Amino acid sequence: MEPSKVYYSDLRARPGMNLLQKLEKLMYAAKIKDIDFQNKYTAIKMHFGEPGNLAFLRPNYAEVVAHVVKELGGKPFLTDCNTLYIGGRKNALDHLDSAYKNGFVPYTTGCQIIIGDGLKGTDEAIVPVEGGEYVKEAKIGRAVMDADVIISLNHFKGHECTGFGGALKNIGMGCGSRAGKMEMHSAGKPFVSTDACIGCGKCIKICAHDAPHITDGKCAIDHNRCVGCGRCIGICPTDAIQPGMDEANDILNYKIAEYTKAVLEGRPHFHISLVIDISPNCDCHAENDAPIVPDVGMFASFDPVALDVACADMVNKMPPIENSQLGHMPHTHGDHFTDSAPTTNWRACVEHAEKIGIGTQKYELIKI
Repeated sequence: MEPSKVYYSDLRARPGMNLLQKLEKLMYAAKIKDIDFQNKYTAIKMHFGEPGNLAFLRPNYAEVVAHVVKELGGKPFLTDCNTLYIGGRKNALDHLDSAYKNGFVPYTTGCQIIIGDGLKGTDEAIVPVEGGEYVKEAKIGRAVMDADVIISLNHFKGHECTGFGGALKNIGMGCGSRAGKMEMHSAGKPFVSTDACIGCGKCIKICAHDAPHITDGKCAIDHNRCVGCGRCIGICPTDAIQPGMDEANDILNYKIAEYTKAVLEGRPHFHISLVIDISPNCDCHAENDAPIVPDVGMFASFDPVALDVACADMVNKMPPIENSQLGHMPHTHGDHFTDSAPTTNWRACVEHAEKIGIGTQKYELIKI
């Protein structure tokens, strides 16, 4: 396979060319015009930031992407799917409130926001994964699958489970419904925190397999009956029902790659990564630690695998910042992401993504 083209711009901004203009120039240089956007619904998949976190991408960047899509005749909307955990984005109402709090409103972004998997994270499309080794049918937010074109706008940063979060994680994990996220994170069997359970029985009413039961005012889930659909997680009013996080990190990365294939296959897609504010953990945290390396730049490609590898390579060329998580860790692995989170292996995701035909790890870096 020939190397994929990855386009790159540094973050120098002189009079007459600000960073937003450079982003637009980067998108056109990377040939986004090759996509037919005319009257096409275009999902711009990004992370709106957990309230309290300040490392997420500013809405100004989203506005540039939406503007370019509209200029090319498309109908853009920003989207993300609900989370599994307790926080500000566990259902569509809280998710929208969090997005608004962080500045993502139509007046700043130039387009609407649609939460991809609906009110409670249960509005999903079941998508076959051709050649999937770990996932045969991915559970993807329905609004994501209804789109004609996919654009991923990624904040490239470290991650405590996957090594880093870039294009593949933004799409694969980010587009999964709550049940899909549980499938990636675990063997698919939720558990109950009895301290939080109020014995309301809503989980019993929504389960088609008679798995939850109330005993002495508390819920218990029969894992022999449970199929891991995640509906009980979405319906629980106190978040007492939680997903099990028992998959090895490599398996998690393989599943993310297969979910990415489910989202992208059969329609145009384009990917942008901003390698700035490179915090060691996901933007799903309600805080952000200090960046582990200096800001790098902006990248764009039609190939999310090549894009992730190019961004990782550029980060690994940067010096660690002394007063950061990476600065306090021993540098024994020759890789900033593994040094920062030693139990992770980010290469598992890109290797599996290449294996199942999403893209190639080989790239040609073109600076504009």
